[in-house]
Amino acid sequence: MTIRITTNRLLIALTVGAIALTGCSSTDSSSTSTSGTDTSSAGSSTSAASSSTGSGSTATAAEAVTLDDAWVKAADAGMSAAFGVLSNSSDADVTVTAAASPASTMLELHQTVTNDAGEMVMTPVEGGFVVPAGGTLALEPGGNHIMLMDLTGPLVAGDEVPVTLTFADGSTAEFTAPVKDYSGANESYEGDSGMTMDSGS
Repeated sequence: MTIRITTNRLLIALTVGAIALTGCSSTDSSSTSTSGTDTSSAGSSTSAASSSTGSGSTATAAEAVTLDDAWVKAADAGMSAAFGVLSNSSDADVTVTAAASPASTMLELHQTVTNDAGEMVMTPVEGGFVVPAGGTLALEPGGNHIMLMDLTGPLVAGDEVPVTLTFADGSTAEFTAPVKDYSGANESYEGDSGMTMDSGS
């Protein structure tokens, strides 16, 4: 009788142990599966953030604008002007707000208009040059131009003049324009100085 009771107890203990092992195995498998799901989710989130960052980048005005056929009028002293064609490749208007060059102590963005006396005069452009989206703005004698006032030295045909443009978004672009002889563009500057542009040689 004693032997039978001991055997039954042994069988019961083995059965309980097997059940416990089965439960642990199921729990570990579930935990591993859940962990794998979380890792996949985290990877997807990182990829989306990276994509968002890439698509959010935008070009500056300086990167969208080019100046073609640039040139500067030859002059011995006083004032001169820079011309060319500004092209905007972006889908938004851009504005040139200022210009600078070592060839002049002061540069202004000018337009040519008719004053009350019927004379063609140059005046600063309020707000700067606006280059339309996907379009162009011509800088030419008798029209819009970049005025070089108080030249630091003679501008001789064949020389090259560096000019830096500043845009409304704070970006800048530098270009180099060759100096050319030109007998026109002799309009008066309607300002305090009463200066006229030197016709050059």
